[in-house]
Amino acid sequence: MRTSGIISPIMTPDEKSLLLKTLELAEENNKLLHKLDRMYRLSRAVRVTYWVIIIGITLGAFYFLQPYVDTARDVYTNVLGDMDTLKALKDNLFNNGDGQ
Repeated sequence: MRTSGIISPIMTPDEKSLLLKTLELAEENNKLLHKLDRMYRLSRAVRVTYWVIIIGITLGAFYFLQPYVDTARDVYTNVLGDMDTLKALKDNLFNNGDGQ
């Protein structure tokens, strides 16, 4: 006599019901694992998209603000140069005044 599937005619009704319950649980676990895998992939895609947007905004802001940053840096450098010039002028005035 040939048996079909995993259920054998030698099994008792208790074994058969236990095997069927185990099969149902395995199928339910498989469905849950597939849902978890799908959610993990979606979460990973959202996280990558989030960081791409953050980095893109940062680079875009740097690109658009670069002329203003360069101008501010040039003004700061000019102010420092003017301060050095004023200090040298003050030193020359006071040193020349003491010698007379």
